[in-house]
Amino acid sequence: MKALVLTEYGKFEYLDVPTPIPGTGEVLIKVKACAVCGSDVHGMDGSSGRRQPPDIMGHEASGQIEAVGPGVEGWSVGDRVTFDSTVYCNQCEACRAGNVNLCVNRQVLGVSCDDYRRDGAFADYLVVPAYICYRLPDEVSFVQAAMVEPLAIAYHAATRTQVKPGMSAVIVGVGTIGLLTLQVVKAMGASQIIAVDIDDAKLATAVENGATSIVNSAAPDALAQVLAATPNGKGADIAFDATGIEATVDLCVRSVRLDGSVVLIGNLAQQIDFALQWVVTRQISLFGTCASAGEYDECLQLIAGGKVDVEALIAKSVPLANGHEWITRVYNREPGLNKIVLLPEAEEVRS
Repeated sequence: MKALVLTEYGKFEYLDVPTPIPGTGEVLIKVKACAVCGSDVHGMDGSSGRRQPPDIMGHEASGQIEAVGPGVEGWSVGDRVTFDSTVYCNQCEACRAGNVNLCVNRQVLGVSCDDYRRDGAFADYLVVPAYICYRLPDEVSFVQAAMVEPLAIAYHAATRTQVKPGMSAVIVGVGTIGLLTLQVVKAMGASQIIAVDIDDAKLATAVENGATSIVNSAAPDALAQVLAATPNGKGADIAFDATGIEATVDLCVRSVRLDGSVVLIGNLAQQIDFALQWVVTRQISLFGTCASAGEYDECLQLIAGGKVDVEALIAKSVPLANGHEWITRVYNREPGLNKIVLLPEAEEVRS
């Protein structure tokens, strides 16, 4: 089969590699579409330490079952599927509690690090455990389904605390995850959604995705603008930080009302100074959120029902063979290229 392989840092090659064979409990998937995650883009320069060459990246994908390994039940050749990016053990305490995103033995597709190596979906075929697969509704295309993994991260974040109809929300950082969180929160009934970013183009996209107000965080009075857009200027019910640096966490903490909630999604900074007294005296609840915990079916239904438009976030769908060029263009921050989808077959498939 063909695969896009990171053969050295900064260089992808479209190569012939062995086609994997499904073992017990596994299925072979013919990949139809694979979106490029920001972690894949950052991984190409070696800075993350989690994409060590040679590596076949890719974990936001969909396809069709090509073969079924021994012991697999409930799946057949031809089934249209997407799958979790995380291979969890189903045995540890976290898994038994339903927190598969916190599995102590978890491995991520497309990651090649010191602890393990697991091929991803920048390839014609991929083998995964059958238990991480999810069936696609007829209304959901392969390209749409390749966006379910990041959507599940946003959905998990939005459900860490309760979002009720009529609530107000602040989204700080409107890249892919921030925009998807915005759409999910809107689908859950939030009536006022304030998008905050340093990039005016991203803020314009946030409006297209349902934001009712936008604030450029580079403005000296950014916090005042955010508060002015909240009910009675007293702060939002909930804020989501999809960036993860000191300034954005602080903005979120200060933008919610008394007894409000803050959900921390981004983690660019490992450690920050923190407004502890502000949080304590205003009784603000903080929620960390990590990846997703199997919410794929819920996300597929959001797409199928037209409540979330994942295609609005896709800048380009391109052949897998041209992956080096397009991932490099994203890495170089070419304007207008936020999310790209790689197609092992030269054209988008919607069957």
